[in-house]
Parts: sequence; C-alpha cells; structure tokens
Amino acid sequence: MIQPVRLGFVASLNRPRGNATGVAIFSSELGAKRLELLRELIPGSKTITVLINADFGSSARFRADVEAAGRALGLATPTLSASKPSDIEAAFDNLFQTRPDALLVGPGPFLDSNRDLLIAGAAKAAIPAGYETRASAMAGGLVSYGADVGDAYRQAGVYVGRVLKNEKPADLPVARVTKLELVINLKTAKALGLDLPAKILAVADAVVE
Repeated sequence: MIQPVRLGFVASLNRPRGNATGVAIFSSELGAKRLELLRELIPGSKTITVLINADFGSSARFRADVEAAGRALGLATPTLSASKPSDIEAAFDNLFQTRPDALLVGPGPFLDSNRDLLIAGAAKAAIPAGYETRASAMAGGLVSYGADVGDAYRQAGVYVGRVLKNEKPADLPVARVTKLELVINLKTAKALGLDLPAKILAVADAVVE
C-alpha cells in the first residue's frame, strides 16, 4: 500500500499533492496469507518454495513476510528468483530436483505476465502453486488470493471521470482497493490428486470446475 509513496509518485496516500493520484492495491502485503492458504490446502506440507523477481521493488517485503510466516507455521520456505523466462525454466529444473510440497509465486508484473509459463511448469512438475491474481487461477493455477483487479479498474475509471470534470489530482486521495478474492481451480486440484478441505472451498469467491 505504501508503494506509491515510497516510489515518489505521491507525497502521501491521503494528500497526493503534485499532479498524480490513482488506485493502490494490496500486493506484497499478502504474502503471509497466501502461504497460510497453501498450507491449509495441502495439509502436512513441510516445504513451500517461494518464487520471486528480486528486481521487483516489493519482493523484499513479500519475502520477509513469507519467511516470518513460514517460521511461525514450521515451514521451510526456500527462495528462487526469476527476472527473465530462462530463469523460470531454471527454477522448475530446481523444483524437479528438490520436490517441495508447493510453490508460492510472488508479486510483480514480470511473474504475472508469464503466468502461462509458470502454470505449464507447475503442471509438468505436478507441484501445487499459489498465485496473486485471479487470472492465474482461472488459467490453470491451483489457487489465487489477492486484490480484486476489476474493482481497481472501476475505481480508476471513476477518478478519470472526476479529473475530466476539472477536479485536481492533488485533491483526490489515492484510492485503496480493499476487496480481496480467493479463487480455487478444482480441475487443477483433481489433476494433482488433491482432496481440498471443504472449509476452504466454502469461503472461495470463485471455484473453477
């Protein structure tokens, strides 16, 4: 949530100043929750490997939160990093060798834009994987948990309309998307031979069958 401030786009979320405002979404802040969800979906997990893009600014925060959550849950959370497609291929070569119980994919545009490569690699390695965006679960990832991107687009559209009506961006607080969604792909779960807990399925916002 503090990313627009840390990157210098706005002075603060409530008082942007300058000529910029927009919509901020939860991303790296949800690392611990995503890890907990994977652990619940795969009871008895001991190792969940984390894949990040170390060049992405929010990855350090994400990694630190996941490490802390892993310690609290008694999980090993080794980290792999990828910033180009060949790194993703190398990461899955590692996963074939180490055979973790699951894979947690970190935030960032590079990993999100390469979701098809990630999903195909996870399927080939038969490793359950958790993602940030709904699109990843809809495309074949086991589970996603993150901000409702559609809600962010709607809020951005509202702000565009207000600016076009001559409101100043500096007077518009950075909107915060607080609506989160959990999406589970049952087809992928069945392909992996997983019997998912009913209590998790009951609270999912969408289930792909």
